[in-house]
Amino acid sequence: MVSLPFLLLAGALVVAASFVLAWPLRAQRGLFFGVVVAIPVLALSLYRVVGTPAGLEPAQRETPRTLADAVARLEADLERDPRQAEGWRLLGRAYREQERVGEARDAFARAAKLAPDDVGAQLEYAESRAQADPRLHFDEEATAILERILRDDPRQERARLFLGIARRQAGRNAEAAETWEPLLDRLGPEAAAGLREQIELARKDGGLAPLDRAVAEAPEAAAAGGVRIRVALDPEFAARVRLDPRASVFVIARIPDGPPMPVAAQKRSVAELPLSLTLDDGDSPMPTQKLSQLREVEILARISASGNAMPREGDIASEAVRIALPSSDTVELTLGAGD
Repeated sequence: MVSLPFLLLAGALVVAASFVLAWPLRAQRGLFFGVVVAIPVLALSLYRVVGTPAGLEPAQRETPRTLADAVARLEADLERDPRQAEGWRLLGRAYREQERVGEARDAFARAAKLAPDDVGAQLEYAESRAQADPRLHFDEEATAILERILRDDPRQERARLFLGIARRQAGRNAEAAETWEPLLDRLGPEAAAGLREQIELARKDGGLAPLDRAVAEAPEAAAAGGVRIRVALDPEFAARVRLDPRASVFVIARIPDGPPMPVAAQKRSVAELPLSLTLDDGDSPMPTQKLSQLREVEILARISASGNAMPREGDIASEAVRIALPSSDTVELTLGAGD
């Protein structure tokens, strides 16, 4: 309960303020006392409608000690204001930790409805539908969400992975293999080997010929002068700093000791980290200066709060890595190391 002294003090302050505001009307005694009474009543009514009276309770000011306490606090907050997309996502993750998969799906559904253009919210909702399914299958609605995400941005790797699973579960084996294959040159050796095995099975079940072994074992990115890159946040930095998930992440290849203009670049977001990608000639901003024409490049990543590709004060950059081309290795970039 809110303490009595606090209530008395707050009430006295409101009454005093109402006297000050009504003082110019003192010549009209009826109107004067009417205003003095009306202002506290209106203030209390307005606070109960748009304020957070529960926030005055001591329990609301204490840090939750358990996940159950945090969930209860979040549930109460969302009951007061259900328009918080991020709040519903947090609640969905908490429910998932508690293995309340049906309630997690419903919470993610609320978030997805509130943020229809947020790829992260849509992905979590699609995944939660599969997790809540007794057979762990992606249903038609989840599949439609994944198809829409990939149609808008074919580089969304999680959506591509999930969509391949959804199509495989639905018996659309050839389509599943086709969906997964672009991921092979974006993954590390172990992950690529595991996915390649699943692709071969899907191709076999779909009546397709096996993958060409030369292509499977020597990624086409290297043959075309492309560079495979993996970008991640430094764990200690990620634990200390809260980044805007919408902030831009630029992954850049440039000429060593040359002009700052990149010879290839992609723009992603913090929400996608960690991410794997391939820079190639298709990412070059200058058709006369292609990545495949160079013998050596410098690779780096940078988080830009301004969304500008050119460096700005306050940007968070990785160490630049110099490599010789062509290269079949994956360049590992870490953002925030040493910051």
